[in-house]
Amino acid sequence: MSKYTTKPEAVPSRAHNKYERYSLRENPFPVNPIINPDSPDDRMNGVIYDPSIRTAEYDKVVSNFIKVPQTEPNHLRLGYIVDTSYIGRGNGKSAFIVNLQKEINRDFALTLSQSQNKCFAVRLRPEGGGSIKTFERFIELFVDELFDSHIIADALVALRLSAILAIDETFDADQHFTTDDDYRDKLSQMEWYRDNRLDYRHINHRILSNEYIQSLPPDFPLFQDNRLFGRVSNESTFRDYFVSLRRGKPKSEFVFSHLVNMFIAAGFNGAYVFVDDFERIPDFQSGRQKRDFATQLRTFVFDGSYTNASIGFYNFILVLHAGVQGMIQEAWELSGLEHRAPLPHQGAANAPSHIIFFNKITTENTYSLIGKYLESYRITKMDESDMLFPFSRETVSRLAEINEYNCTKILKSAYEVLKKAADNNISPITPDMIVADEDDISDDLGNRLTGIHNAPTKNLLDEE
Repeated sequence: MSKYTTKPEAVPSRAHNKYERYSLRENPFPVNPIINPDSPDDRMNGVIYDPSIRTAEYDKVVSNFIKVPQTEPNHLRLGYIVDTSYIGRGNGKSAFIVNLQKEINRDFALTLSQSQNKCFAVRLRPEGGGSIKTFERFIELFVDELFDSHIIADALVALRLSAILAIDETFDADQHFTTDDDYRDKLSQMEWYRDNRLDYRHINHRILSNEYIQSLPPDFPLFQDNRLFGRVSNESTFRDYFVSLRRGKPKSEFVFSHLVNMFIAAGFNGAYVFVDDFERIPDFQSGRQKRDFATQLRTFVFDGSYTNASIGFYNFILVLHAGVQGMIQEAWELSGLEHRAPLPHQGAANAPSHIIFFNKITTENTYSLIGKYLESYRITKMDESDMLFPFSRETVSRLAEINEYNCTKILKSAYEVLKKAADNNISPITPDMIVADEDDISDDLGNRLTGIHNAPTKNLLDEE
């Protein structure tokens, strides 16, 4: 009998939804509350997000960084988002940044800045284990994210579309393109120009006549368009070009001078670079490496010979966990960065404009947090009075208190509590079911997470 046609005796069956009694499609809380923007699961990619929880922090970023015209000589170039909690990760900074980045890139900050700026945003997240100890490796991480976020492709779209409209005012983009990917794909194919009777040589000549493009070196990818066997430069062309550059100054000039000039030619006047989990860099650096890194950061951002340093195109915002400033304080002082963008001092009454303190959430915030996740997985819409069902306000308050108002721990606990309640047919979940227990599961930092009380349970449906 053939192994290819023989069927197993155990046939998959559709599992019963044990969360249906709570009007939930499944457990809405993440089993591992770690933000991964590339995940298809909304519980992990930041899609489930309540901006009201971080209104104060959001308003300060927008007013101090995004609304200030990039043409203002004294606009902020280096800032910090700083956690005030010492209990570990999980205060919601990554979710905050991911959603802010999406909002900025939706129309390149034109709405947020009230048309003062046209800026893009990227989020860098250094890997653990000491993979980034030098500024050269940091530059590579930065460039990788520019490609992964399709920022360079967007700049090429802006350059080419502007040139087409300058040549032919009757050109209607809405008739040719439907999505962002459609713009990127078609405008990087010579066949599309031919099919639409557009002379790419004329378009490219228009692009190359821009004063900012003319300042670029002759081997820059845009100058090769007419010599690449009819090919139009794209993200791959730029990536290959960057890889071919010698290490050191050539790669630095590409990022902090040449790309800046291209972005300006494309209509951008700045960018916001969020460096999440910044401590993963100094965690593995020697004292000398910290000083070198800080010195180069100062050079590229403030006072070097690069285009970026002269105009402050890239605005770096470092995301720091509590206590990280002590780790880099000496390097900042020795490099001179401390005079240009002083590190935050814990407990300061009034933080300067370049510092955004990230405080613990409140009990009211916890109601919104839990309610948002439940709402996203509801089978049927609930009345406002039942928005937290099968939890109560008292139960959620207990979750917050037990978990020290840490978002990650609260969500992890909510997952465990709801799962155990569903397994045991318990409804509603009451505060006495949530306790700190020595046997509770711990997170990757060794912090205990709450569970549901191990007392005997009973099926409340049997008593109805």
